Amino acid sequence: MGYSLLMVVVAGWAVGLTGACLVGGGAGGGSLLRENAYETSCPDAESIVFSWVENAAAQDPRMAASLLRLHFHDCFVNGCDASVLLDDTATFVGEKSAAPNVNSLRGFEVIDGIKGDLEMACPQTVSCADILAMAARDSVLLSGGPTWQVQLGRKDSLTASKAAANNNIPGPNSNVANLVSKFQNVGLTPQDMVTLSGAHTIGMARCSTFRSRLQSNSGDDVDREFLASLQQLCSVNSNMTLAVLDVGTPAVFDNEYYANLASGQGLLSSDQALFAEGGITREVVENYASDTEFFFKNFRMSMLRMGAIKPLTGSSGEIRRNCRSIN
Repeated sequence: MGYSLLMVVVAGWAVGLTGACLVGGGAGGGSLLRENAYETSCPDAESIVFSWVENAAAQDPRMAASLLRLHFHDCFVNGCDASVLLDDTATFVGEKSAAPNVNSLRGFEVIDGIKGDLEMACPQTVSCADILAMAARDSVLLSGGPTWQVQLGRKDSLTASKAAANNNIPGPNSNVANLVSKFQNVGLTPQDMVTLSGAHTIGMARCSTFRSRLQSNSGDDVDREFLASLQQLCSVNSNMTLAVLDVGTPAVFDNEYYANLASGQGLLSSDQALFAEGGITREVVENYASDTEFFFKNFRMSMLRMGAIKPLTGSSGEIRRNCRSIN
């Protein structure tokens, strides 16, 4: 498939993008998310968030990826409603102990700090769900990636679901069919799936998440030297050992992730499958690998689409005073 034809197919995947970004799909009844929602009610909101993310990323090189991941794992479970931040209560078990999250998600203290400053500046005005969306955008920008105007106006959930987190979040050993299904279940397209997977251009993963890549029969798509380096890294009692998701430029948000897949150096099975299984996902990988701006443009759009998954707006939900608990 030629590049121009690929662009047509990608455009077809993305039909309805503008509406999905702007219209809340949750119980709020179609209230609009909008840019600059806090321009009057909390004019320093975005600068407060950016300052915290900038400081946190400077102190911990992994934090940008961790904050981006928090937004992903929140939106895939009943929408972008900050349910992932809730601690367990007597009435529900939260999402922090779900298999995709336990001993894995990080950055909660950074969100706590942001919320604390925002509550001092503008009490009960900025939602935790919006903080996650802004922090994800700032994490990408501070890592060298693109930026965008975040659509704001989400409310925070009153509950969380460990079961939904276990069922809805794509796993590291997923094949393309499973990935497409998980993304389509939340209203995202196959293009969104390939594009948002590019977030793995920053961050790290534990050996336990890519054990299947260490087998000698992993397939012809594997770079053997890369595989040997992973086998050595994860050799003895080291499920918790960390490896970079992007072997080329692990701290920079760029398109190197896709070049790695074409070279058989995808860390997770779910990443390498985008290239190894062929078809349209391979075509998108190859074109992202050769065109940074093409990837950046689509990443902006896909992040807006993801950020608009079933937001609570209007009279639904609340603005939490503490992101870890309901008011």
